[in-house]
Amino acid sequence: MGDMATVEIDLELLREFERGLDPRHPERSKVPARILGYGEISTVFEIQAGPMCGLACKRLPIFRTAEEMARYQATYDEYNRLLQQVGLALPPHGHAAFSDDAGRPVFYIIQQELPHASLGHRAIHLLPRDQALAFARRVFEELSKVWRFNRSQSRLQIGLDGQASNWSLADFDPQHPTCGPATPLVYIDTSTPLFRRDGVEQLDPELFLRSAPSFLSWLLRLFFLKDVVDRYYDLHRVAVDLIANMYKEQRPDLIPDLIATANEYFAGQPELAVAPITAQEVHTYYRQDATIWRLYLAMRKVDRTLHTRLLRRRYPYILPERVRR
Repeated sequence: MGDMATVEIDLELLREFERGLDPRHPERSKVPARILGYGEISTVFEIQAGPMCGLACKRLPIFRTAEEMARYQATYDEYNRLLQQVGLALPPHGHAAFSDDAGRPVFYIIQQELPHASLGHRAIHLLPRDQALAFARRVFEELSKVWRFNRSQSRLQIGLDGQASNWSLADFDPQHPTCGPATPLVYIDTSTPLFRRDGVEQLDPELFLRSAPSFLSWLLRLFFLKDVVDRYYDLHRVAVDLIANMYKEQRPDLIPDLIATANEYFAGQPELAVAPITAQEVHTYYRQDATIWRLYLAMRKVDRTLHTRLLRRRYPYILPERVRR
């Protein structure tokens, strides 16, 4: 595939936004922002001014030095290139890196904002049941492109988060929602550039812990970090994660049929060597995953209180007040 289109970025406007950002209430910042969605670690928002309108921004204030941020930027660019190489479609995108007024590095990932209804976790509430299952099958087909590449050689291995919210259905019409076997999908979650070269993770895994409370980071490093990273290189676990996330997306009714769809699809792709998925496995996976992320968010809110009320320091991260599970 050729080079993807880029987006126009107003660096001075970004600096102005960063200068007046209220992480607790982004909509009340000097340059207002509208929240588009919350992930488990980061927040996506639109800066409602000038040429930044219509762009989805993800802010990463996790870097300690400009050199560290530059290494991340190179890894991010290479990840985008690799995803295109294996055949995934990405939205027009770009990034900006600078230091704020206090000298702290901050990195913005910026993509063309896609229609909300086209995002997979929203589309599954609009699509007829059979076409919601067709959407899942399309996701499995896109995931297979990555794992066929991984199995075709040993030097480069790409990881991917396949959850429904990370895909957009191209040309989606919410008034006439459809998803067929040829519906193009666009992959949007590129901010965690996971790929290994000769077995070595190219993204510094410690960056995953930067937004975690300091009193939790040693525990996460010891018990969870390797497992969380490894899951995105295992197609079976990526598929289980996608299906289990239907609990969070309030569509548990789809889970039995999604399991059947996944098992039927992967049974027809024996070269991918994906073991059958069971209902018990999906239920156990989600229960454990939800507990971990619920505790993680609660501890981040404790950390925010410690920063802002006791230490009188700025807390740089934007947190959701509540995540429905």
